[in-house]
Amino acid sequence: MSFGDPNPNPNNPYGQQPNQPPQGQAGYGYPQQAPQGVPPQQGQPGYGYPQQDQPGYGYPQQQPGGTLQANNGYINVAGLGTVELATMGRRLGARALDGVAYGILYLIFSAIGVASLVGASESIDDCSGYSYGTESYTQCMNDAANASVGIVAGFFGFIAVFALIALLYEWLMVSIWGATLGKMVLNVKVVKESTGQAPGLGAGFIRWIIPMVGSLFCGLGTLLVYLSPFFDNSGKLQGWHDRAGSTIVIKTK
Repeated sequence: MSFGDPNPNPNNPYGQQPNQPPQGQAGYGYPQQAPQGVPPQQGQPGYGYPQQDQPGYGYPQQQPGGTLQANNGYINVAGLGTVELATMGRRLGARALDGVAYGILYLIFSAIGVASLVGASESIDDCSGYSYGTESYTQCMNDAANASVGIVAGFFGFIAVFALIALLYEWLMVSIWGATLGKMVLNVKVVKESTGQAPGLGAGFIRWIIPMVGSLFCGLGTLLVYLSPFFDNSGKLQGWHDRAGSTIVIKTK
């Protein structure tokens, strides 16, 4: 062996020390080292660091919101966890109770409206006692015409007030609290599928207006909207108005 020979071991042609891996290659049983000044990137294997953001073995995975639990009537909702969907029996029962509430309001306002209309009609003078063409007859006919216009205006005003009450009852209660009186009695609540919160004014209005548009077709459209959850093959019992408002109906207890 000559002095200064870079390869002191003639049996090792690579000039490497025994039991050391070649530089730049992964060794047997040795962790890889990061090049000097280059930190390992997150999510990338290596250089002796454990990998991050990889699902572990034996750890449950978080179910995304709106995921059905084996299609057995339960659903995972963000912010609420696993909750039970309201059955169609509960939903139709809540709708029936709301119908009773509507009916009571309708009877109250109908009684008030009829009484006012009767009083207005009785105030119309009988112009037959005046001679035709006289000033008194003309004045009487004008008064009768004005009273008739007031009666018609009162009738349509009554319809508008009742429609406004129906709007505020269904729209605002579902939008803010997620439930009307009927739904509260039967522990039924409407929530946004993505957040688990009350629908809010926008989604609540969309959910309310679709059945109302259906009522223009002799009420048949409204009936179909309320029965449409039966036709939902996703298992979430979403009606057409639920899909439009991105809502689901759950049982609270």
